[in-house]
Amino acid sequence: MTTPGNAGTRPATGTGPATEGGARTAEGGARTAGSAAVRAEEVARPVEPAAPPHRLRRRLAALVGALLSLCALAGVVRLVVPATTGTAGEPIGVRRQLAFLRDALADGAGERAQQLFPEGYFFLHALYGLTWVELGRRGDDADRVTALRQARWALARLDTPAGRAPFSPDLTPSYGVFYTGWTNWLRGGILGLQSTDRRDPGELRRFADDSAALGAAFDAAGTPFLSAYPGQAWPVDSTVAVASLRLHDALLPARFGGTVTRWLAGVRQRLDPRTGLLPHRVDPETGAPAEVARATSQGMLQRFLVEIDQAFAREQYLAFRRDFVASPLGLGPAVREYPRGVTGPADVDSGPLPLGVSLSATAVTIGAAQVQGDASLAAALANYGELAGLPLDTPFGKRYAFGLLPIGDAFLAWAKTTRPWLAPTPDPPPAVVTWWWRTPLLSLLLLLGVLPWLPALVRPVVRRRRRVRTTSRPTGTVR
Repeated sequence: MTTPGNAGTRPATGTGPATEGGARTAEGGARTAGSAAVRAEEVARPVEPAAPPHRLRRRLAALVGALLSLCALAGVVRLVVPATTGTAGEPIGVRRQLAFLRDALADGAGERAQQLFPEGYFFLHALYGLTWVELGRRGDDADRVTALRQARWALARLDTPAGRAPFSPDLTPSYGVFYTGWTNWLRGGILGLQSTDRRDPGELRRFADDSAALGAAFDAAGTPFLSAYPGQAWPVDSTVAVASLRLHDALLPARFGGTVTRWLAGVRQRLDPRTGLLPHRVDPETGAPAEVARATSQGMLQRFLVEIDQAFAREQYLAFRRDFVASPLGLGPAVREYPRGVTGPADVDSGPLPLGVSLSATAVTIGAAQVQGDASLAAALANYGELAGLPLDTPFGKRYAFGLLPIGDAFLAWAKTTRPWLAPTPDPPPAVVTWWWRTPLLSLLLLLGVLPWLPALVRPVVRRRRRVRTTSRPTGTVR
């Protein structure tokens, strides 16, 4: 506190604060001078030269080469490591595929698929449920509980307005043979996972009622091929439905033996004259072939024919394999959409047809081969799919084609797990896949992996030869 007594003792001149300010100014000047000196030193310091352009190009080329080599190595692994276990065990990665599919369905994949395919919503849920049934049939009690829960969830989603939306209730049976046949097969699969004394009464009653409706429709029709849509019939849909009748007779007291026998007789009279196979599409009134056999439907109906009559199924499978399994450009095997000697356009069912090959039919044929005991073809198609399908595999899910079309994942998961339900797997047919079928593809992958490094491998050799030529050149004489 300042008092009059000590106020007079304060210096009258500015030797206090003024002197401190001067010191600060001097210090600031010194700092400025120092900073200037540092900057001058930095300016005087030589600048590191930038990497020459050719070094940058080499580094970029090395990075691209490393990526290509890694891709080639991944392709070799996918082509060599078994991608399916046949009918014995659980296929590798299928549960991760199902995890991806369940998340995709919860995110609206079924609704999006319906905008792309007439039965997109239906197939995505039906195949998800059937794949779980297949796993439940292989697993223990805990697996069956999980399989039942997931398959029932899928079936419940089909038994909704969204699941029935594309189909007409005015058809016989109601909503047509496609809807009734596939849901009956899935419901029968769910019942098959339950012990006989603990089957759900509601599911049992619905299965019996839908089977009776299908049986009555086949008995009353003048054709073995019922309509899926008004005025449209595809034999594959009726094949699934008749297989569900055989499943009924395995789970419940038999009643459709005569219906199945008459159906087979009618089918034999209406085969495609060119291939001897069931046609792709028929006249809905007479069942006469309206379109040549195509792999889009053949791959699927071959899976179900074995449940109806194994002898007839083997005849059909061998004819299908003869006319549709191919190795375009020596790379394969793969499945053509149209039989040999026939060309045709792609459509929403087949998808694009590079070199005439249907990727969707190739995937589904894995299941057709497995139920016929054709393990070599099923394994080869599965490995080919691992290479061409661009799978992305993580601990949380596995998807193909980067997950852009989940319905493709659903078909592949179902095909890999498929095996006969009603009879043992038949003896394998003569193999059509050679032991060296991978060789052309492995050679291409090897070339892809080595090609980026060829310049680096060749460059030292060229330099060495130039050096040898230079040192061996005779010296001139001095005149």
